[in-house]
Amino acid sequence: MGGLGARWGMMSERSFRNSLAGILEKSFGVKVLNVTEYDTSGEVFGRPDQIELDIIIKNGMLIICELKSSIDKSAMYAFERKARFYEKLHGQKADRLIVVSPMIDPLAKEVGARLNIEMFTDSVDVSA
Repeated sequence: MGGLGARWGMMSERSFRNSLAGILEKSFGVKVLNVTEYDTSGEVFGRPDQIELDIIIKNGMLIICELKSSIDKSAMYAFERKARFYEKLHGQKADRLIVVSPMIDPLAKEVGARLNIEMFTDSVDVSA
């Protein structure tokens, strides 16, 4: 059952990522990239590993996003480390850090707020 849930989560993330990219690129002229970098020094996870991020670029504005089926406190910290790694690697500060997830643990929300990460977790959270 756990495997099915994990697979559903990954498929949901991919579906949402693809639809978001389609909408933003066609309607608003932005570039949406799924970026994979390699952290050779182990800066993000404490050992060398692959780093995956969703990046949105428009007129030099850099937005780094995390799209997850659920996110806990440790994943929120990991997202912030991945974003800082990307900024350092490319020499550009992100204008916004955004997490989109239907399930954000309350402790993760506290961490995100402290780290200035915008969080969208439910339709009632989206303002006009």
